[in-house]
Amino acid sequence: MNYDVIVLGGGPGGYVAAIRASQLGLKVAVVEREALGGICLNWGCIPTKALLKSAQVFEYIKHASDYGIKVADAQADFGGVIQRSRGVADGMSKGVAFLMKKNKIEVHMGNGILKPGGKIEVTQADGKSITLTAPHIVIATGARARALPNLPIDGEKVIEYRKAMTLPKQPKSMLVVGSGAIGVEFAYVYQAMGTQVTVVEYMPNIVPVEDEEVSKALEKSYKKMGMNILTSSSVESVDTSGAGCKVQVKTPTGMQTLEAEVVLSAAGIVPNIENIGLEACGIALDKGKIQVDDYYRTSTKGYYAIGDVVKGPALAHVASAEGIICVEKIAGHHPEPLDYGNIPGCTYCQPEIASVGMTEKAAKEAGYELKVGKFPFSASGKASASGHKDGFVKLIFDDQYGELLGAHMIGANVTEMIAELVVARKLETTGHELIKAVHPHPTLSEAVMEAAAAAYGEVIHL
Repeated sequence: MNYDVIVLGGGPGGYVAAIRASQLGLKVAVVEREALGGICLNWGCIPTKALLKSAQVFEYIKHASDYGIKVADAQADFGGVIQRSRGVADGMSKGVAFLMKKNKIEVHMGNGILKPGGKIEVTQADGKSITLTAPHIVIATGARARALPNLPIDGEKVIEYRKAMTLPKQPKSMLVVGSGAIGVEFAYVYQAMGTQVTVVEYMPNIVPVEDEEVSKALEKSYKKMGMNILTSSSVESVDTSGAGCKVQVKTPTGMQTLEAEVVLSAAGIVPNIENIGLEACGIALDKGKIQVDDYYRTSTKGYYAIGDVVKGPALAHVASAEGIICVEKIAGHHPEPLDYGNIPGCTYCQPEIASVGMTEKAAKEAGYELKVGKFPFSASGKASASGHKDGFVKLIFDDQYGELLGAHMIGANVTEMIAELVVARKLETTGHELIKAVHPHPTLSEAVMEAAAAAYGEVIHL
């Protein structure tokens, strides 16, 4: 039970860190209390994308006549949609288990508690405890849904994202509290499949971390679908005593009473740092998260932390990158610290949203003189042919040096396009270099070149 590295948590931060540590020749163990792959693979990123795809297919069928195809009355088999989503997640979890075996990583299923002196005590399902030791212990315990004091989750009428993925029947109406990625993705899934959805957002815009123009474009698309959107609003209370839910919502025009069969609480997440032994090991916190340096070392030697439990965006790809940097440093390599200013964010509703770097507002507030270029998909031949003309690509450049400060996209498949701009920023590519890099025609990615050209007054197709 002695290892070089033990990882507490088998999510996208933990299992990736374990694999990279094994590749570097270290003897590795993973402790996981529920399922390999963590929330992302089992209850987040992967199964939600399966749900979103089913909803998108249903929308295609409903609008088949737009493509010159006649389809008889189509119906969403809600149970079948849920079953497919769970099947996709189960398959991926088995894939992670295979990777653990392939990389000779020992997996201990059970609840792990950190102990001083490089130890983890694991309580297994049968109640028995074992103690694992290692000079390096990586904490990757992830996060869970945030519970709001005025919105107690009962798992029946007031639910969180896990329950939203496994409801026994499709509700006729749903009120979604919070319009971050989780909120707007579920809002799209249920609205597309026939549920009447209302979104309540405390901030002035939905998807509030995004560029304002992107937020407004998504709101317009959602309203076109028939969704109700209430911004600058807050849920004050929920009465679940009747058949459904009566929700008191404070809006800019006064209190409203809304009725919904189900309320989905999607108001963010909180890190899983309670009852894992942080205090006993003397591991310091900062604003409710584990304090770490650039290489994820905590205040206690030999203990590290990555992913949702540390400062930074709570995203799977961030946790994975942090895990790799962490174990490469442990192995004596010289990894470059993660550039948190160049992390892409993707939201997989329809239309999709993808962004990296500064919003226009943030860049102005930082004192930059800007060149901003925007190219709408309505002017894209590929977008017209595919029937998805909503959205645009918006690029923000520093006027002095041509540095790409930010990229913001909304439209079909933009989550597959954003990586070009992440690489461009990593390589310090200028606006003119993007313009002169020949993009294939006809593609949606041409919009990147055209948006760069628009910023410099050279746009051709606008």
